Amino acid sequence: MAGWSFVIGKIASCAAMAMTFAAYAAPAGWQVPVAVAAVAALATVNCFGVTRTALLTRILVVCSLLGLAIAVGFGFGAASASTPTPLPDATAYGVLQGAGLLFFAFAGYARIATMGEEVVDPAKTIPRAIGLALAGAVVVYTLVGIAVILVLGGDAIGSTAPLVDLLDAADASAWAPVVRVAAAAASLGALLALLTGIGRTTLAMARESDVPRFLATIDERHHVPQRAEIMIAVIVIAIVLLADLRGAIGFSSFGVLLYYLIANAAAFRQTGPARRYPRALQVLGALGCLVLVSTLPILASSIGAGVVLLGVGYRMLRLRLTHA
Repeated sequence: MAGWSFVIGKIASCAAMAMTFAAYAAPAGWQVPVAVAAVAALATVNCFGVTRTALLTRILVVCSLLGLAIAVGFGFGAASASTPTPLPDATAYGVLQGAGLLFFAFAGYARIATMGEEVVDPAKTIPRAIGLALAGAVVVYTLVGIAVILVLGGDAIGSTAPLVDLLDAADASAWAPVVRVAAAAASLGALLALLTGIGRTTLAMARESDVPRFLATIDERHHVPQRAEIMIAVIVIAIVLLADLRGAIGFSSFGVLLYYLIANAAAFRQTGPARRYPRALQVLGALGCLVLVSTLPILASSIGAGVVLLGVGYRMLRLRLTHA
């Protein structure tokens, strides 16, 4: 169930990132074709090995951080002279639902853990990478969020390109093309990492027959699960063609929160060298997942529950046929 929830949640995240990329990079009316092309292109890169994936990831991260630094710099510089629109009154339910919808943006450390077969000394490398990546993401998100709110205020809600709107409000429109490129690069970087992690998780599940076993094949030349990568890309493209950005994010958050609920429950039972943190942390994590998932939009939760039940039903049927 954890693997199935991870896969469906991250597939929806892929669609959300592809749509976000297109919102910054594509002209009006071309967002969907550009999002589809982005998924196809990055899936192709993944099919040629993790070395190429890592190199492209470094390039995208540098571009996105430079653009974010420009936007944040202009934002803080203009904050004292701006008169942003007031934010709407906050409610406890609204804050929790916002946290639930944004959860997918903080869940990247799971993708790092899926690379255990392809890094040196994973027992040390992966925990270190998770801590650094999570801390870095929190710092960047906080700086960008504060800058946007100080300049745009309530106008940031509903904006499809808030960083560009920030520059317009700060009289720095000349930098908008640079920030568009950086925001597009950030979205592409997230999309690339998502596709890589989902392919490896699908490979592991296929080896256990939790998804069709033909997806367990690894390409002999490039040493990547090409069948899984291609199947994931096809499903992501279908979501891009059928869903909108908010729907994709809600669906993604449902799958990811359910996955982390199960992960916390599993970690609670760990003993010996496998245990890294106190059990109280897992109890707090599980309760947090339950609270946040209960606040998500009903449609996203209903579709997510249906897809999870489909995966569970497939496993039950497969086990019945295997033992018959």
